[in-house]
Amino acid sequence: MNSQLTVQQLKTFIPFNQLSDMQLAKLRAQLSVQPILAGHVLFEQGNEDKQSYFLLTGSLSLQDQQQSANIISADDEQSLYELAPQTPRVYRAVAETDSVVIKLDSEKLAQLLAWRPMMQDVLLDLEHDNLDIDWLEKLLANPLFSNVPAQNIREILKRLKPVNLLAGSEIIRQGTAGETCYFLRTGLAQVTREQEGELQVLAELEEGACFGEEALLSDQPRNANVSMLEDGQVLELSRQDFIELLKAPVVAESSLEQAQQQIEQQQAQWLDVRRQDEYEQAHAFGALHMPLDVLRLKSRLLNKALLYLCYCDNGKRSQNAVFLLTQLGFRAKMLAGGTDSLLVEQRDEFLSEQGAGYLIRSGGHVEISQ
Repeated sequence: MNSQLTVQQLKTFIPFNQLSDMQLAKLRAQLSVQPILAGHVLFEQGNEDKQSYFLLTGSLSLQDQQQSANIISADDEQSLYELAPQTPRVYRAVAETDSVVIKLDSEKLAQLLAWRPMMQDVLLDLEHDNLDIDWLEKLLANPLFSNVPAQNIREILKRLKPVNLLAGSEIIRQGTAGETCYFLRTGLAQVTREQEGELQVLAELEEGACFGEEALLSDQPRNANVSMLEDGQVLELSRQDFIELLKAPVVAESSLEQAQQQIEQQQAQWLDVRRQDEYEQAHAFGALHMPLDVLRLKSRLLNKALLYLCYCDNGKRSQNAVFLLTQLGFRAKMLAGGTDSLLVEQRDEFLSEQGAGYLIRSGGHVEISQ
């Protein structure tokens, strides 16, 4: 039902009215529309659910500790605002009539609201340079840039080198060394991979897409081909500029102690990005296995509500994994230094399981393999 909500409908709510049409389109894909039957509870007093709710239709009762109630109807001005946003919840929310609410992750909403003020000066400066602000908004809406300081973004845009390309032009060839990443300025591009003599189409890239960064992080050859489907322009960023200005502020780290605390509190999930043989030899208790070379393809199985703690041996593959997951809109951190940086006793205790381990299904559901 969220697909039936229009951008104009979302604009009637506060603070959605502060977002651009592009941001609202992105928000529309992230929210869910939840029906609540009369008498059913939306949330209990004291809950820490980290969700934001907006009343779309019907009416709700907000009850405090003294059982006094405030009735909010979809026709009231109060319904334009988030329902009782304080956490832990200070009210119990009960549907007075059959109702429908908009539900979305509070953190994602906060990120969207923080993005435009943070980028406003950057966009204003660049508009004076006669740059295409619509394209810049598409580029900067990439989750990668949410952790990049504004001064870095200015510098990145200064260092980008434009290259005009005809339809069919090859930008990246599988197996070659990578010294550059790219941003698609205009046109469409296609990602393909040669496997067992066959060419597989993996994805289409639209304006604002970033690609070619995986080889820069992993120091491995390009793992796919990218070519233009139509005439267009790409912007090149060198390895040195990429590492200095974009990668460093994006890839978050966590110590083993911090990570284990989040795992114990069920706030995060271990993600092993090593090869199958490495995983089967020894892996962390409960760790999902998703090798780096298939992470982009299989990321659709992951749960965006979870924080993923990525690890490998020396940290290079997990660094790449965190960068990739962040770009795809997931929350991720890497085990600082990888397992090689741990003391022998720590490493043996951490990598305590053997065998095929854990399988992941759609929506992040985990099964133990037999």
